[in-house]
Amino acid sequence: MSGIIGRKLGMTQIFDESGAVVPVTVIEAGPCPVVQVRTEDKDGYAAVQLGFGAQKDSRASRAEKGHAAKAGLEAAPRVLKEFRFDAAPAVGENVTVDGFERGARVKVTGVTKGRGFQGVVKRHGFGGGRASHGATRIHRAPGSIGAGTNPSRVIKGKRMPGHMGDAQQTVRNLLVAKVDAERNLLYVRGAVPGPVNGVVYVTKQ
Repeated sequence: MSGIIGRKLGMTQIFDESGAVVPVTVIEAGPCPVVQVRTEDKDGYAAVQLGFGAQKDSRASRAEKGHAAKAGLEAAPRVLKEFRFDAAPAVGENVTVDGFERGARVKVTGVTKGRGFQGVVKRHGFGGGRASHGATRIHRAPGSIGAGTNPSRVIKGKRMPGHMGDAQQTVRNLLVAKVDAERNLLYVRGAVPGPVNGVVYVTKQ
C-alpha cells in the first residue's frame, strides 16, 4: 500500500544507535479496513478506499452504514480516504503499519490548528507601526493597503487580517524513525500538521 490513515498522538523523543536524541511525532496508524476497491474498468482509475475509526451508530447515515456493511464492517468508519496501490488487497482486509519500514521517506497531510481571526502581525509576520512618541493606535496596524485614485480599489491577494489556520497542509520528505507494529504506531522524525488527536494521512514518497 502507498498510504495509511492515522491519528496524531503528539511529540516525544527517542534515541538512535549512536545515542543522539531524535524528535519524533507519534502517529497511531491503522489498522485500516479496505472498504472499497476502485478499478480501471469500472471507475477509470485504480485505488483502494481505506477506513479509520468507527462512528457511533446514531451518528452514521443509512448510506454510510450500508457502505460499511458491504465490506463486512460492524460500524461505519469515521474517516474514508483513497490511496493508490501496487497490488490490490481484498475488501475487508486490514492495512497496518507493517507496510512501512524504518528509514523510509513519507509525506504527512493534515489540517492545521485553527487560530481564528488574526491580525497581520500574527498572520503574516508584519512588523507593525512605530512605538515612539506620537504613534496613536497604529502599533499593530497593516498600514497603507493600496493606491488612491488609481486603481481606486484594493488589489486582490493583498495580505490582510482574516481567518488563520484550519487549512490542509502537507509536510514532505519526513523520515520514519521507528515502526511499532504491535501498538500500530509510526514514529516520524519532525513535526506534522494538526492538533493532538487530529486525523492525518501518511503516504509513501
